[in-house]
Amino acid sequence: MTMDARVADNETELELAIEGMTCASCVRRVERALLRAPGVSDVAVNLATERARVIGLRPDVAALVQAVRAAGYDAMRVPSAAEAARRTEAVRRAELRHLIAAAALSAPLIVSMAADLLGLPFMLPGWVQFALAAPIQFWLAARFYVAGWKAARALSGNMDLLIAIGTSAAFGLSVVTLLSAHAGHMPTLYFESSALIVTFVLLGKFLESRAKGQTASAIRALMALRPDTARVLRDGAETMVALETLRLGDTMLIRPGERIPADGRVIAGESAVDESMLTGESLPVEKSAGLLVTGGSMNGNGALSVAVTAVGAESMLARIVRLVEGAQASKAPVQRLADRVSAVFVPVVLAIALLTLIAWLVAGASFAHAMLTAVAVLVIACPCALGLATPAAIIAGTGAAARAGILIRDAAALELAHAVTLVAFDKTGTLTEGKLRVTDIQAAEGSAPAEVLRLAAALQASSEHPLAQALRQHTAEALPPVSAFRALPGQGVSGSVQGRALLFGTEALVRGAGIEASGLAQAAAALAEAGNTVSWLGESGAAPRLLGLVAFGDTAKPAAAGAVARLRALGVRSVMLTGDNAGAAAAVGRAVGIDEVFAGLLPDGKAAKIAALRQHAVVAMVGDGINDAPALAAADIGFAMASGTDVAMSTAGITLMRGDPALVADAIDISRRTWTKIREGLFWAFAYNVIGIPLAAAGLLSPVLAGAAMAFSSVSVVANALLLRRWRPKVGLSAAVR
Repeated sequence: MTMDARVADNETELELAIEGMTCASCVRRVERALLRAPGVSDVAVNLATERARVIGLRPDVAALVQAVRAAGYDAMRVPSAAEAARRTEAVRRAELRHLIAAAALSAPLIVSMAADLLGLPFMLPGWVQFALAAPIQFWLAARFYVAGWKAARALSGNMDLLIAIGTSAAFGLSVVTLLSAHAGHMPTLYFESSALIVTFVLLGKFLESRAKGQTASAIRALMALRPDTARVLRDGAETMVALETLRLGDTMLIRPGERIPADGRVIAGESAVDESMLTGESLPVEKSAGLLVTGGSMNGNGALSVAVTAVGAESMLARIVRLVEGAQASKAPVQRLADRVSAVFVPVVLAIALLTLIAWLVAGASFAHAMLTAVAVLVIACPCALGLATPAAIIAGTGAAARAGILIRDAAALELAHAVTLVAFDKTGTLTEGKLRVTDIQAAEGSAPAEVLRLAAALQASSEHPLAQALRQHTAEALPPVSAFRALPGQGVSGSVQGRALLFGTEALVRGAGIEASGLAQAAAALAEAGNTVSWLGESGAAPRLLGLVAFGDTAKPAAAGAVARLRALGVRSVMLTGDNAGAAAAVGRAVGIDEVFAGLLPDGKAAKIAALRQHAVVAMVGDGINDAPALAAADIGFAMASGTDVAMSTAGITLMRGDPALVADAIDISRRTWTKIREGLFWAFAYNVIGIPLAAAGLLSPVLAGAAMAFSSVSVVANALLLRRWRPKVGLSAAVR
């Protein structure tokens, strides 16, 4: 399954930790088992993270665990981060102990084999070889027998079954030959083959587990940001409390150099806060009274008093961790190919090995030679790399993106982002600073500029819109209260101030209320042509009339022009969609180098324009406001600025943790690089088998070399994916020419 559908309102999603999976065939078996459980509608199992995400109508956890165990694996609730780390370390230590034991027991066999190949008179007695190989076969390789038997009992197959059959054949053939040898005659034995195959597989699993641990470093780094305790002010005294006991409204006291325990709003003090691990922004951000801080960020050299605004699962850090975990646990649509292959892979390999055995016997080869050739086929064909290629790249790529402040919702979003050919930007707050200032006030006949400013500011007093903030900053007088306030997305606002029904917004809004606006039309056109945003103030009572207009100015973000240039260098066109007037939109478009500008669009108009653009391109929409949500949903992939609204972020496939448009090009770049690693991993996973199986069947690959090649295939695929950890975002306006 692809897990690219969103969870329906009547469905729930849960996650299980799965133990015992070794290859792509295991993943397929666990998914089939879970899908048969009552109430389950969708499943995605990830080999690299050893997690299963299950969606359904109140799926029963006990039934899910039982289904997984019946398939031959184990399942449990996802442990805490600390418990997971302890388990991972315990497994790694156990694997290292087993590897060291296997290597120590195999070493004399390797020396004996090398001496024989060089013609030197040194050969271990047969019973000594048996004594060295038996502990490897029946102690260190016991895991393969157990897992292989469970797979066979479920009429399925996996890597463990192939290893168990292959090594047992080599070991058993050696035992039979040893027992039937004439006294005083040294028979040809193959104990070193079975022993070295197991040793190489254990080496591969150890290196693979280390590499998988490194791919998940982004999650561990994020989890490590949260301190365990917080200093709070309670009953007038400072006290240290466990982070879990923090309550909304608590006052945290943050000393210089301390990590901020939880999200909050500064109520006293000034400092510069390092938010780089959360947003990717390298420079500290100045914080003072009234500004928000995020739990996990590092306080600078000032003391802060912070009122807690979010705790636990609702904190920004927890939400980021959930997004990254969700992306890393999801399955890319391209993985469907590997899943289809793995579903039939093991039975086909067993058939090829049997045909190889028969063919060599028919050709006149000895039974020992035919058996060892079949063993080589079984060992080289283990589909470990096939199951790791996609998840390893996704974990490494999304982790690298998260460190740069780019949160990718899931693998489907990653797949879409790499194919983007056109980016549509919202204007205000996305390409521009979004910090508007009042540049001009025009009063209609019968009104005064001061009255226009006072009424407009009063009407917008409870709004967080950039226009409202600009009005509040422009007036210092006390404002009358507003009642019946309504936000009209894409048009403006309405409400009642001192008994007067007022409208403040676009020209279409006031004209739609029957207000004649021609008296200021010429002034409005001149202001718009100069690049200003013009809002009209009208009274919509019994006698509708125009009161005046207010012009607002905004400036393009310093990084906007460089961001657009970088997109062009990536072969991606850019357009701007805005509800603003054509003059203001064109001025910003010229400043940043946008290819095409569409102005005067309401939210549904933006969505319709996105739908039209999608006829000829793969479209990404970048926005930050409620009015951008329809367009974000209509695009192939949405990019939301985390500095914007929760509505925009919940609609988008990718969230940019800081309001820097350059991150759009970075997100496309890392998605393309990740997709390249996925394709490379799948190519090499298939190539190892396409090349290795015929070589083994032709007798050109010994079982020992087959075991080494199989182990190397998994390690190389994961190591190639790990190269994504070196990726860094471009910085600054000069990035386009780098």
